Amino acid sequence: MKRIIALSALFICATLGAQELSGTYMVAERDTCNLYMDVYLPAPGSETTLDGAAKPAILYVFGGGFISGRRNDPFCLPWFKVLTDNGYGVVAVDYRLGLKGIKMRFDLFHLFESARHTKRAVDIGVEDVFASVRYLIDNADTIGIDPNNLVIAGSSAGAMISLSSGLETCSPTERTAILPEGFRFKGVMSFAGAIMSDTGTPEYAVEPAPHLLFHGTEDAAVNYGSRAFGRYGMFGSSYLADKVFSKNGYVYQIYRYQGHGHDIAAHMMATWPEQKRFLEVNVIQGQRRIVDATLDDPTVPVWKSISISLDDIY
Repeated sequence: MKRIIALSALFICATLGAQELSGTYMVAERDTCNLYMDVYLPAPGSETTLDGAAKPAILYVFGGGFISGRRNDPFCLPWFKVLTDNGYGVVAVDYRLGLKGIKMRFDLFHLFESARHTKRAVDIGVEDVFASVRYLIDNADTIGIDPNNLVIAGSSAGAMISLSSGLETCSPTERTAILPEGFRFKGVMSFAGAIMSDTGTPEYAVEPAPHLLFHGTEDAAVNYGSRAFGRYGMFGSSYLADKVFSKNGYVYQIYRYQGHGHDIAAHMMATWPEQKRFLEVNVIQGQRRIVDATLDDPTVPVWKSISISLDDIY
């Protein structure tokens, strides 16, 4: 496996003051590691309601190609602080790195093998995210986070896990058995994510929560559109918006960044205004506001040095 600097390390930005950690909790024991979560409560004095409704907590799933990354990557801390200063709790969770140590090859002869490995990595990530949700449910009074008012958000590999977690709560699998019947996230926010499927086009048995999708149109690491081979397929933000959400009348917002690649996976700070409106209007107020925007936005910097591809990562 090629060694590259972890994507998250490339995106470190200046910390906007110290981010106060409210607590760290061990969620589960796995064969390869123990899983923890970090909890950041809303900042003292921040407004935790909007028009009388409680703001959700953001359950964050880090990125790193399923081979690296951590729940407290330094580049995330300024974003966490923006969220908590605006009255949102943050829960940053661990998951097992399902592709670490696995040889990934993307030539024609190994495509199915790599797809199978990727699907398994997503599945165990979803399993671990659901373990964190279960822990929040069982310890809500102690932790101070309402498990029934969660928006799941992820970057890159974490976005893939987040999208699949949202899908599985609407179309239950064996992994959702750990959750109460009928559990749903209040929203899903994906920074350069896709759904990895081994059953064709993703289908929701019930209407999903509002989705906010950010993606670079030139992403060479996580598909912006779709790529299918046999029963496997990777369905990115554009495909989900055009062929699944729009077609079925689901609520979504997609921001398509022209001239950007996988760097959008780390643009949490630059896209905060769009996140804020999505959280307030779609999630808290429950309005069915749909946005489909293609942007050439000079305020979102293009980092050419990190326009990575799958071959760069693995």
